[in-house]
Amino acid sequence: MEDDEDAHIEGSAAPLIEHLAELRTRLIRSVIAFLVAMIACFTVAEPILNFLAQPIAEVLRARGESPQLIFTAPQEKFFVLIRISVIFGIGLSFPVIAHQLWRFVAPGLYRQEQRAFLPFIFASPLLFMLGAAFAHYVVTPLAMNFFIGFSDAIPALVTLLSGNEPVAVIENEELRTVFLGSVRESLDLSLKFIFAFGLCFQLPVLLTLMGIAGLVSAEGLGNVRKYAVVGILVLAALVTPPDVITQVILFVVVYGLYEISIQLVRIVERRRDARLRAEGLMNDE
Repeated sequence: MEDDEDAHIEGSAAPLIEHLAELRTRLIRSVIAFLVAMIACFTVAEPILNFLAQPIAEVLRARGESPQLIFTAPQEKFFVLIRISVIFGIGLSFPVIAHQLWRFVAPGLYRQEQRAFLPFIFASPLLFMLGAAFAHYVVTPLAMNFFIGFSDAIPALVTLLSGNEPVAVIENEELRTVFLGSVRESLDLSLKFIFAFGLCFQLPVLLTLMGIAGLVSAEGLGNVRKYAVVGILVLAALVTPPDVITQVILFVVVYGLYEISIQLVRIVERRRDARLRAEGLMNDE
């Protein structure tokens, strides 16, 4: 078995110049795929912008306000559409980029390592999309409702403490604040949630790969569970608005992913132990 693996590696060996030439070819193909995807996304950047702004629009409709965002500079919309095209172009071209990266790295791996890493290439983007969808449909509406609704909280509190009528305060005494959201800043907040939760959903992939490499164990992850809880709570406080509901949702989701990661690492360890026993490299003692 080991001789076959060594022969596989030796058969894929190549001089440094050939490796550099192949790397250049892979990079050129990846850049071309990205440029094509970016141009394609630019043609539909306006519908994508409307899709990303949908949570804000729903919050404004629920408040009885006009669902609209404003531009504060003549060039702002153009650069917002360019940014959307770049971000979604990377996502659209990721399968091609990942394939080129895999074709460059795979010849230097043993067959067993190839079989171990290949599933994660498919699982990682799927988990990122799942986290992004969770952020867009669950977290962003809650956050936008909190932030936009906060503009009404202070005048209402002042009215309650002063004992005046709300209408009298709004019309005669207090300056009424109105949300006129900038497209760029609103898009930045939505994308931050998408990237934050997309990266959080990579936790099972990261910990499982570390388990394959022998850097972590299921027992070790279980022993530091209380520290993980504290870390997840801190993360929830940093990446979400000061809203208890949103923070609890993020904590439950990320902690659930942590527990799933422990089970995945345990499965990896069982398979590794079974393989070592079959090869006579490990016994029950």
